[in-house]
Amino acid sequence: MEMKDGHSPFGRFFRDYGMIFVLLLLCVLFSLLTLAEQHPTGVDAGRQVADQIVNQEGSGAGVVIVTRDTVEDHAFAEAIQAELSERGAIVRASVSGSPADARRVISEVLARGESIEAIAANDVTSRWTIYEQFEGLSREQIVTPQSHTWPNFLKMSNLLGVANQTAIYAIIAIGMTMVIITAGIDLSVGSLVALASVAGALLIRDFGGGAEASTGMMLLGILAGSGLCALAGAFTGAMITTFRLPAFIVTLAMMLMASGLAFRLSNGASIPQLPPSFFLIGGGKMLGLPNPVWLMIVLYAVAHIVMTRMSFGRYLYAIGGNEEAARLSGVPVKRILLIVYTISGALAGLGGIVLASKLQAGDPKFGLMYELEVIAAVVVGGTSLLGGSGKILGTLIGAFIIAVIKNGMNLTAVDPFNQKIVLGAVLLTAVLIDTLKRRRA
Repeated sequence: MEMKDGHSPFGRFFRDYGMIFVLLLLCVLFSLLTLAEQHPTGVDAGRQVADQIVNQEGSGAGVVIVTRDTVEDHAFAEAIQAELSERGAIVRASVSGSPADARRVISEVLARGESIEAIAANDVTSRWTIYEQFEGLSREQIVTPQSHTWPNFLKMSNLLGVANQTAIYAIIAIGMTMVIITAGIDLSVGSLVALASVAGALLIRDFGGGAEASTGMMLLGILAGSGLCALAGAFTGAMITTFRLPAFIVTLAMMLMASGLAFRLSNGASIPQLPPSFFLIGGGKMLGLPNPVWLMIVLYAVAHIVMTRMSFGRYLYAIGGNEEAARLSGVPVKRILLIVYTISGALAGLGGIVLASKLQAGDPKFGLMYELEVIAAVVVGGTSLLGGSGKILGTLIGAFIIAVIKNGMNLTAVDPFNQKIVLGAVLLTAVLIDTLKRRRA
């Protein structure tokens, strides 16, 4: 028997995760728009330059390495020096700095009566004009890595940056997705981000020894910041379920109260003086991926299992579809809603801790407008604001769609004011598509 499109495996996938094709199209678009000549640096580029020098000048060539004082250029210079030394070439000097530093070092080498057969440089240092000031040196002696054409958007550093910037929004969006599936809303998450960062940083600074705090005190500060926001979420859920107050009003009130409390606790000032180990949460890497990205992956895997394999997830969809029918069917509506808002608060708090770690301070101004970014990610990912439908992994796709659009517009130098217009249009389009789908259904 032939299945209808909507009930075929591809039809279901397209219905639930169709926005992934939009994400892929955006990646293709910004890849084409950011095609540019790339000038490599780093270890591989250094080995390439060393190989060119040995092939052109022979193994006994005298070489001066000229780079800037950056991490990538240091790796570039070290790779050249190691490769040349291994192959018998002579490194007369290696300089990392400004044109003036390069001029001084080259002058010292020539003053010693040593010859310079080649200058190893990157694209930037090769264009300095100082080399023309020395007799016997010409631009033909400058050896640089070979350039190639590649999209700036698809550079590994840019892709990792997009993922890292998306992680905090995406983590908070897990709780927001659950809330919106139940036909609710949580406007307090941005303020809870600030509250968690301030509460955690204050505890570590004032009671744990600040920069000298132990790992135990650091963990206690993290749990305190996230726990306080979980309590705020539980309070929100209790007000909604006990007094039947609109979620919009309760979470709007919590947004104001949490923000005010964050400013009161911190006296409106940033809170630094945190231990170096605390910065590993938001600033460290494991296996080449930033730690926030790993945290995001784990949380989305857990949330996906909860929403698709456990009764808790089924209860959320039932409540969002028809709360009264769910109650009559035996779903513990009040308890589930209380848990959902608690989870939303806890994840907002965790996002605040990660942000504080990344920026190396707690601050009451963190999280500004985060609630709008998070809601946009949920809606663009296919979750209906009317409740009852949506997917956790769809939210992850939505978060990346927004991040890719913002990153692509930055790379293509779109005016910041126009960026807001585009993002607003994207959100409006997502809601319009959801509305048309529901009318058709």
